[in-house]
Amino acid sequence: MIRKLRKADLDEVAMIWLDTNIRAHDFIPAKYWKGHFADVKEMLLQAEVYVYENEDEKKILGFIGLDHDYIAGIFVRHEEQSNGIGRCLLNFAKGRKDCLKLHVYQKNMDAIRFYLREGFSIESEMTEEETGEKEFLMGLGLQK
Repeated sequence: MIRKLRKADLDEVAMIWLDTNIRAHDFIPAKYWKGHFADVKEMLLQAEVYVYENEDEKKILGFIGLDHDYIAGIFVRHEEQSNGIGRCLLNFAKGRKDCLKLHVYQKNMDAIRFYLREGFSIESEMTEEETGEKEFLMGLGLQK
């Protein structure tokens, strides 16, 4: 089940954010993600966030953060990845937006393959100032 983030979900969602970023971006020191942890927890409550919850166990397995038509991130528990949760969250967003955009690190090949498979295309390339890492801006126009 996908539903809107609740305040009670905050700690669980923030830990998914931290763990997923550290694992997916091993080319960036873990201290970078840990250093942003408190700020992200604060921002999560103010953002448009939807969680994917296992209905039986009431456990959050993943979430998507949106800022208008921008995907701030799709995060799925490591042990639940490749089970269709990311696709389900993305399809949920596709049903609510006319177009979608996101940034992805060029070294995160799994994410790039996922978004290309889901119909996104690479629109431009840039370097993120804070990390110095190259990233792509990817986009998807949707027909309503």
